[in-house]
Amino acid sequence: MNDTARRRAMRTGIVVFLFSTLAGPMAAASLDPNNPTGTAGLVLIDKLGHYVRFFNPATYKEISSVEVGVTPHDLAISPDHKTVYTPVYGDGIYGRNPHPAHTIAIIDLPSRTVSGMIDVSPYQAPHGIQIDEAGTLYVTCDLSRRLLVIDPKKRTVEAAIATEGTGHWVAVLPDASKAYVTNKDDKPFVSVIDLKARKLVGRVPAPNGSEGIVASPDGKRVLVADHAQPVILVIDTATDTVIDRIRMKGNTKGMYKVHYTPDGSKVLAMNSTESLINIFSATNLHSDQHVLTVGKAPMGFAFSRDGRTALIANHGDGTVSVIDLEKSQVVSRFVGGTGIETLAYY
Repeated sequence: MNDTARRRAMRTGIVVFLFSTLAGPMAAASLDPNNPTGTAGLVLIDKLGHYVRFFNPATYKEISSVEVGVTPHDLAISPDHKTVYTPVYGDGIYGRNPHPAHTIAIIDLPSRTVSGMIDVSPYQAPHGIQIDEAGTLYVTCDLSRRLLVIDPKKRTVEAAIATEGTGHWVAVLPDASKAYVTNKDDKPFVSVIDLKARKLVGRVPAPNGSEGIVASPDGKRVLVADHAQPVILVIDTATDTVIDRIRMKGNTKGMYKVHYTPDGSKVLAMNSTESLINIFSATNLHSDQHVLTVGKAPMGFAFSRDGRTALIANHGDGTVSVIDLEKSQVVSRFVGGTGIETLAYY
């Protein structure tokens, strides 16, 4: 190596070191497009109000809202943070959806307006949604028992992969190699989808049914909320086997959702029936848990970019609980709409 090449290599090494040191956990978090955060705004999916609502992320005051159709559910934010995608489910609930919808609403974030719809017909009842770094969408359709692969630029369904179960929520690994689909109480397993081959390749046992699901920031683990018991299942993504079961302190009912903080340091688990949030270490899943009471029927998480705040969408009373993550305390609550299902900073 000549002197010029050596100096260039040294400069590159210094830049990489400084970036990894200064950016810290947020640099790692940015590798997962399904754990979005930011400081530009706050978006709330008001399922019962049929609106997407925009709030000031500092004052928690509503700025504007747009109507998108009957019962929007989940959300995904494009990697460039310019677009929100939200599935429009229909006028019912899981298992009782007499008039299922078949669209994904496209919301332009800079203008906070609906810029279009993706029609996923003939597939019905789009519910859970994920996105990869290339911007490809992955959407469960529970009535159709499919995981859809969608090109949002072309607004077309590229593949419809059979899940065998109804498929309610989905977690896509950060490298977009596999997806894991929960089947609530329909099938006693989590469906494993090879996204490259676009086919079902495994079934991870979940005898009590499965609810919310999330991939770890490094993609090595998937956490699953047990439908019937206060337990979080831990799946090893290398072997697609359950390697641990984490009992949720203070809970007596089945869990609803689970999520990592963007820096990957903590896990938050949610019990919608009992309105509880459990907070514990992601590096030691059997560590002590902080148990907090929030608003009625919590259903969604959001995390501030500085890692200090978690927001909990309370579907049952239309409020949002604000948690100080450093103190593990609920510090305030604000009205977010009629019934908020999911939300995110961007």
